[in-house]
Amino acid sequence: MKKRSIPDNTMRIIFSILIVVCAANAAKKFEGTLRSAADAPPQDNLAVESASPEPAVVDAPQEYKNQEAPPPPPPKPEATETADPAEPADTPEEADEVEEPQQPATAPETASGGVPPSAPSGISAPSAPANSLEECDPEMIGFELVTGYVFSAPSHILDDIPGTLMLTDCLEQCQANDTCRAVNYETGLCVLFSSDADQLPGALTKSQFPVFTIYAQKSCLGVRPCERAWCFDRVRGYHLKGRGKRTHTVGSRQMCLDLCLGENEFVCRSANYNNKTGECVLSNMDRITLAGTNSFQPNEDTDYLENNCVEEPTKLCEFKKMGGRILKTVDSVYQDVQTIEECRELCLNSPFRCHSYDHGDTGDHVCRLSHHSRATLADIQDPYLEVPEAATYELSSCYNVSIDCRAGDMVARIQTSKLFDGKIYAKGSPNSCVVDVKQSLEFELHMGYDNIECNVKQNGLGRYLNDVVIQHHDTIVTSSDLGLAVTCQYDLTNKTVANEVDLGIHGDIHTGLSEEVIVDSPNVAMRITDRNGDDTIASAEVGDPLALRFEIMDQNSPFEIFVRELVAMDGVDSSEITLIDSDGCPTDHFIMGPLFKSAPSGKMLLSHFDAFKFPSSEVVQFRALVTPCMPTCEPVQCDGGPNELRSVMSYGRRKRRSTPASPQEKMLLVQNIQVTDKFGFDKQRAKNTTEDSVYVRETDVTCVNAAGAMLAAAAFLAAQLVVLAAWTCSWQRRRAAAKAAELLPGPNAPSALCKVYDPSFSRAHQRHF
Repeated sequence: MKKRSIPDNTMRIIFSILIVVCAANAAKKFEGTLRSAADAPPQDNLAVESASPEPAVVDAPQEYKNQEAPPPPPPKPEATETADPAEPADTPEEADEVEEPQQPATAPETASGGVPPSAPSGISAPSAPANSLEECDPEMIGFELVTGYVFSAPSHILDDIPGTLMLTDCLEQCQANDTCRAVNYETGLCVLFSSDADQLPGALTKSQFPVFTIYAQKSCLGVRPCERAWCFDRVRGYHLKGRGKRTHTVGSRQMCLDLCLGENEFVCRSANYNNKTGECVLSNMDRITLAGTNSFQPNEDTDYLENNCVEEPTKLCEFKKMGGRILKTVDSVYQDVQTIEECRELCLNSPFRCHSYDHGDTGDHVCRLSHHSRATLADIQDPYLEVPEAATYELSSCYNVSIDCRAGDMVARIQTSKLFDGKIYAKGSPNSCVVDVKQSLEFELHMGYDNIECNVKQNGLGRYLNDVVIQHHDTIVTSSDLGLAVTCQYDLTNKTVANEVDLGIHGDIHTGLSEEVIVDSPNVAMRITDRNGDDTIASAEVGDPLALRFEIMDQNSPFEIFVRELVAMDGVDSSEITLIDSDGCPTDHFIMGPLFKSAPSGKMLLSHFDAFKFPSSEVVQFRALVTPCMPTCEPVQCDGGPNELRSVMSYGRRKRRSTPASPQEKMLLVQNIQVTDKFGFDKQRAKNTTEDSVYVRETDVTCVNAAGAMLAAAAFLAAQLVVLAAWTCSWQRRRAAAKAAELLPGPNAPSALCKVYDPSFSRAHQRHF
């Protein structure tokens, strides 16, 4: 019986019900957490004991006697303990009268900028006395976010605003309220507090189920913050290992924030603050630039601080689709967004560093944005909700390109948002006009106008243009690579220089040939097909979803097959890359995935990959060793790719024990495919005919390249010369017949010129076009 698929509308209704249930559970949990705060120890939740409108821990930093010990709880005189419940207003006054003589004389100096004492081990030090926010210039106030934590102080709740779908709206509510110091945010709920986690460290606890909460704290900064919704993301108990640029010793976390914001010698993207030693390590890297590495690691005594005010490249951005999951909590929810392209533009132009979005998965025309991605959620457990038909689009990398037009050359300068490993080269000269890039955020390519290797073209007076390719892999062209059409225009009249970057890059698919090779015993075929393994593909464009299919042609065969040593070859300059190693595991999951059975019988193996090519050729040749086995082939355990959290199975290795009935011969399979790049430079410059190609437009829309046109013209001219020579020979023979009788040895002697066009000579020496 054929399995019926669930309609999209039904899936959306089920998902909406699931979200409502999760939100209800989160509200119950949040309410229970607030109630439990009243039972916290006095030293962890001092504000609960105070009935005054202002937090009782306002002056806590000035009362520290021992910098390594936690602050003592406020003194409780007997009058407070035995006071009549009907007169609670007298209690705070009496407490203030008792505490006032104990305040040190240096308190005003600390409030005006002195270094507050360090906090206890494992607790972030208070950055300033609590009343500093009231005295702070509004333009110096910024927010600090902590994801996956909830602040529980029920007696300090100022307001709760259900239905809040924007984190920015929640922060604006707190910004406009002078008594607000912190907020809790979940998608659909905003709660404002009159105290913060620096005053009540024990009130900040993890909250990651069923959805994760975002805690934001208001701070008075010493450096003017940027215009973005918040300035820093803080991750408790983590640090960026081995990436420090400058180290300071400071007295508080806020001082570390100020140092990062005020750094002028390099771009401070993040900082590590050690709560025990006060060490502040500034870095020019963050979780985004180091995505895919192991630099971001747990560290119990350290807070990781990520600067949200850095300027990232935004012009050439690529998003990767991550199917089957969406974030549980997002920063913004937009309705009536008609297309996924509009949702993408909202992400690129958001008031924060947006790194992921989804569209249409939680409702019709609903667009959700988040500053989080897999690279920033390492400390959150199960941040995604598994939904088979949904998809999240994560920002892979962005590039800003600028062109410096100089007297004798043009320089293409590229700035990227993620550490780049690869090369940049002029199209058509991947080995001669190239720069290898290793672990860099900025790189450039110099192309001299008189450099033949770089092939800079001149199109008119003072106009120079070239095509540049940014290639991530050292050997092959993949779907992640970018093509740029760069132009320098010189106005020779007034000596001004203009430059431009053409970013509208598209690709064409050209006709190609494919060859299928079948090997006997048993008959095995390797084909390049679509992603489902159905239709054979003869030509493709870089980035097209394809599959490599190995199949035993005889379905009644008793054998199964395993594949190893799969290699892709150029065929022009002997370039090659190993896709499946000798153990049967993929060498790079981004280029080719593991082999898996596409049928229960084991007669067919598939491996998914996106079309790629070599820079010097459009023909990619695959070669693989295939060995049959009986009765079945056992898979091998391979390490998962960068996006996988577990190992994967690949049918690329036979069982280690030998079976007498198993054949020992190995079969070599070869397959070709023509792959064109996606850059489409020629299409962009169809108006400006170059020496690379000639397009001939006919009624049936036929495209003839330069080589074909030249070959046809040569054949036509050769045919005309043959006809002309034959006619000339015949005419000369008739003219000279009467006069040359006495000069020839015999009447039947052939002409030397005619011998060249003798039919037998022509058939033996003719040139084929």
